[in-house]
Amino acid sequence: MNHDADVVVAGGGPVGLMLACELALADITVVVLERLTEVDTTVKAGAINSPSAEALYRRGMLPALMEVQRPAMERFSAFLRQRQAAGASEIKAAPRFAGHFAGIMLRGDLLDESDPDFGTSGPAADLGILPQEALERLLAARAAELGVSLRRGVTVTGLDADDEGVDVHTSGGTLRTGWLVGCDGGRSTVRRLAGFPFPGTDPGITGHQAFVEMTGSEALGVGWNWTKTGTYAHGPTPGRILTVEFDGPPKDREAPVTTEELQTALRRVSGVPDVTITKVHTATRFTDHARQVPDYRSGRVLLAGDAAHVHSPFGGQGLNLGLGDAMNLGWKLAATVRGWAPEGLLDTYTAERYPLGAWVLDWTRAQVALMRPESHAQALREVIAELTGTPDATTFFVKKISGVWQRYDLPGDHPLTGRSAPDLELSDGTRLADHLHHGRALLLDLADDPELRKRADGYDGRVEVHTAACPDRPGLAALLVRPDGATAWAADTGEAPDGLDAALHRWFGAPEGTAV
Repeated sequence: MNHDADVVVAGGGPVGLMLACELALADITVVVLERLTEVDTTVKAGAINSPSAEALYRRGMLPALMEVQRPAMERFSAFLRQRQAAGASEIKAAPRFAGHFAGIMLRGDLLDESDPDFGTSGPAADLGILPQEALERLLAARAAELGVSLRRGVTVTGLDADDEGVDVHTSGGTLRTGWLVGCDGGRSTVRRLAGFPFPGTDPGITGHQAFVEMTGSEALGVGWNWTKTGTYAHGPTPGRILTVEFDGPPKDREAPVTTEELQTALRRVSGVPDVTITKVHTATRFTDHARQVPDYRSGRVLLAGDAAHVHSPFGGQGLNLGLGDAMNLGWKLAATVRGWAPEGLLDTYTAERYPLGAWVLDWTRAQVALMRPESHAQALREVIAELTGTPDATTFFVKKISGVWQRYDLPGDHPLTGRSAPDLELSDGTRLADHLHHGRALLLDLADDPELRKRADGYDGRVEVHTAACPDRPGLAALLVRPDGATAWAADTGEAPDGLDAALHRWFGAPEGTAV
């Protein structure tokens, strides 16, 4: 049966666009349907973690992203200068910021940077501040370069799935596709139409985040602040405010956020009666409902990002979790479309991503519990704050927040197996990430072993082979890196390449010229 596209992606935010780019790298025809006619400028995520930075770096996007980060850093500096000029007494030289947990600041000077989980990201380690709107624009431009069809102003209205594909009914007509992926957010239409269950916990808070202009803000505390009526944050850029109230979810999530609503919440939570919002640039309302689909796939329909899991924004994990979904799913779905995927490959998408999603839901639930304006939570918050004043606890929290701890449970005993591949500096002047721009797997031969390279015969177009030494890691002989950057197999010097053939078959199917 003829298809209008190999894959239709519902949702043209960063997750949907990242997935579309991954598919297009494998010459999969992709149509992205986005209900909005323009890029969403609503204030959302403002930073990314290590796995996200590494993923974007491995696709050659680091220079453009660093250009976006520069003005964001300048806005942070401007906020501090603005507060100092206004005579704010709390502005002083502070220890290097390393993140926060439930608003409890983590000090970079207490971080044990000798921990082996740090220092493997290469130049990607310099990327962190990245507004979601800017990332969406960059990914849209990249998708266009790769030939992705992005159709704005189109809504999904229905779907009919069968064993051969999916008919996607939209406001602009019906598309026939082999696969449909819902990347259409927490209120996903695709999830609802396909009948995915969505268990979890109900919301108990009302939160607001906005960029505004205001007077009387000198009396607001900088950073995170707890009061008897809730929690609020001010900064780290001019006009950025966040409020959290714990008296239940909003009565109407769909209603526009008004200036009066924001001002009332800010005054009530901060206890500063004279702060006045004079202009709202962008604002959003959020809750802490936490839900996750048990299986990210139902036949020919899959989910990624907020369509598969929702939670509060505390800790900034949502965008990162979605980008990780896109990286994990992209090459596996492309292999399935191309016909060389080994049996069960697509099922590993849920198996690998569900545990990380479940962790994020609990990570955000714990933060909400600590932020509550009641005596038990306050007492626990003081305990956690005291713990974070130690190097061990700071290192623990930073590793969790940054994502450097993440790994997949893959076969093999080598310490690198399942982890994000280290960005090795190679003797030919390249780095490991330079060999992942094309979106294919990489067999990196660090010991100039022709027998090792011969094992990749028959995997042309699926696995690239590169030979170079790595003076900084003389004990490492070889790595097999999946397209998403996860280490599928590794061996040290002097070890036989046991397990390499099995890893190649497990992830990349049978080599050409052999019976399936």
